[in-house]
Amino acid sequence: QVQLVESGGGLVQAGESLRLSCAASGRTFSTYVMGWFRQAPGKDREFVAARSWSDVTDYADSVKGRFTISRDNAKNTVYLQMNSLKPEDTAVYYCAADDSLYTIVKRSTNIDYWGKGTLVTVSS
Repeated sequence: QVQLVESGGGLVQAGESLRLSCAASGRTFSTYVMGWFRQAPGKDREFVAARSWSDVTDYADSVKGRFTISRDNAKNTVYLQMNSLKPEDTAVYYCAADDSLYTIVKRSTNIDYWGKGTLVTVSS
């Protein structure tokens, strides 16, 4: 079992930065693929970024060049550094864990573990 707890959300202005954290329980954190998703009001949840245990990364086109996913296996934590934020980045951001990068990126309905989310609001 893995439990995920997100933190770091808040209200920022367009162009500013924010870093989200996701703390994971469990001693096998280093073997999981970790991902970030988001869900804006009235929209479906969408993939944002993923990082495998071997440091393979993938990003949604909408965040490439602005967001960076990183992980600290010693701290059982994954981060999402978000720069140059835009109002359209406003959403609840969720952390996810699975043993498959393909599942994280392409089959999110099959993901093993989810956090409860943290709200990011970007004002214009």
